[in-house]
Amino acid sequence: MILIKRIGPTPLLPLLLALASGCHRGEEHGFPRSFLMGTAIAGFQVDMGCPTLPAAKCDDPNSDWYTWVTDPALVHDSKLFITDQPPGAGPGFAELYAQDLDRAANELHSNALRLSIEWSRVFPSSTVGVEGNDALGRIANPAALAYYHSVFAAMKARGLTPFVTLNHYTLPGWIHDAKGCHADLDHCSPRGWVDRDSTVHEAAKYAGFVAHEFGGEVDLWATLNEPFTAIVLSGYLAQTASRSNPPGVSLRWTEAKIVLGALEQAHAAMYDAVKANDLIAADGGSTPARVGLVYNIQASSPRDPKKPHDVQSAKDLSYLMNQVFLNAVIKGDVDEKLDGTLVHHPELASRMDFLGVNYYVRARVEGLGGSLAPTQTPYLTFDPTAVELDATDPTGMIDALALAKGYGVPLYISETGTFDPDDKGTAAQWIGATLTYVQRAMAAGADVRGYFYWTLMDNYEWNHAMSLRFGIYSVDANDPAKARRGRPLALSALARASQAHAVPADLAPSP
Repeated sequence: MILIKRIGPTPLLPLLLALASGCHRGEEHGFPRSFLMGTAIAGFQVDMGCPTLPAAKCDDPNSDWYTWVTDPALVHDSKLFITDQPPGAGPGFAELYAQDLDRAANELHSNALRLSIEWSRVFPSSTVGVEGNDALGRIANPAALAYYHSVFAAMKARGLTPFVTLNHYTLPGWIHDAKGCHADLDHCSPRGWVDRDSTVHEAAKYAGFVAHEFGGEVDLWATLNEPFTAIVLSGYLAQTASRSNPPGVSLRWTEAKIVLGALEQAHAAMYDAVKANDLIAADGGSTPARVGLVYNIQASSPRDPKKPHDVQSAKDLSYLMNQVFLNAVIKGDVDEKLDGTLVHHPELASRMDFLGVNYYVRARVEGLGGSLAPTQTPYLTFDPTAVELDATDPTGMIDALALAKGYGVPLYISETGTFDPDDKGTAAQWIGATLTYVQRAMAAGADVRGYFYWTLMDNYEWNHAMSLRFGIYSVDANDPAKARRGRPLALSALARASQAHAVPADLAPSP
C-alpha cells in the first residue's frame, strides 16, 4: 500500500507518486457464501524479524528492497526518505505464521488470506540461461519451497483460501542492482524492469515455475501489485516521504515509459505462464488457475464541479493513473507516448480473469486549462499546487468500483484500509463503509467476489519500516517475541462482518 494522509498543496511528481499508493443503517445485507473475506499481507513486509529463528533462516537479503533499506549510503541519503530500521524489525511471519493464521481463521473468521511469494526467496541466484521447470527446480531454494508449502498446508487446515501475488514490488538482486542503478542508471547492470525483454522473460519463467510447484494448493493468482504507481512513479520520476522505491531516480521519463511497457508485457507473459503450468484445481473445481492483477485505483474528483477545467483535469488525472495501464493489460490498447494515441496489441489482450482493486485515497483536482508538460503528455492539466489528497474518504470506493466495473471482469477488493494505530474507531468505520459501498456496487451489477483489508498485523511499510501502523493486530518491533495484540474495535468490526458475511448494521453509513 501507499500511505497518504490528508495534506495540502504538493508538487507535481510527489503528487503523482502519492496517488499511486447498499446497506441502510439498522439493516444487515449479506454477501454470497462464496464471497472471500480476509486480510492482505506481503512477503517482504511480514516475513522477516523472526523471534527465535536465526536470521539466516528467516531474513531474505537477496532482493533489491533489502539492499534499499539496509545499505548505509542509501539509508543516509536524505533524498530517499528511508527509515533507519532493518527488515529484521518486522513481525516474523516466517516463524509465527501458524499463530497468525489461527488469528485470521478463529478470531477474524476469515475464509481467505492474500499473501505473496518472494521471487528472491525462491531463486536467490540467477536463473538466466536456465530453462524448464526441471532445471529451475534444481537451483530453486528448497528451504523456501518447503516454507511456502507449509504455509499453504496450514491455510488449508484452517479453511483459508490463498490469494497469491507473484510480484509484490521486490525484485531479486541478480535482476536489479538497486544501489548501482540509483548511482548511475545509464551504466549499471542489471537494471531491473529497464532491461525490459530479459526481465519479462525471467518473470515469466519464475511465474511458471511457482505455478507448477504450488498449483495444487493455489487457484487464485495475481501477477503484479500496484505496478504503475509504486514502481513507475516512485522509482523513476520522483521520491517522496510517501514512497521511495528503488532505483530512486528522478525525472527519467524515457526509462519510466520503458518500465511501464515492461510491466504491461510482464503481466501478459506471467499470465500465460501460470495458465500453462497450474493444471490442478486446488478447490476441486474445474478451473485450475484464475489469474489477474492488483491495481491501485485512484478516485479523482473536480475541486469545483461547476468549473469545466476542474472537471476535465479530474478526468485527465484518472486517465493517467488508471486507464493508461488498465486499458493496456485488459484491452490490449497501449498509449505508448502517453498522448492519447492508442495502439492495439493483441498479445496483451484477453489476459485478465479478474482485477484486484486497491483503494485508499481520493484526489480533489483543480484544472489549469492546459498541460504542464505538453511534450511529455497532454494530460498533465491539473494544478499540482491545488490538489488535495484525502485518505479519510471511503466514498472513493464507489468511484473505484464504478471505473473497475467498466472493464467487464470479475473484481476483488484486494486492499483497502486506513491508519488507526490508537484504535479510535477509524478503521472500524472504514470497514463498515467500504463493505457497504461494495454491496451497493454489487447490487448495481458489479461482479465483486471478495474483500481483503490491509492488513493483518503491523508490518514493515517499505521505506517507513515499522513506523506506520495499519494492522488489525499491533506488533511492537522492540519486543523480541513480536507479540501480537488485537486492536479491539478494528478486530471486532472485521470479525463480525466476516462471521455474518454481512455489514454490521451499526457500522453501515447512511444511504
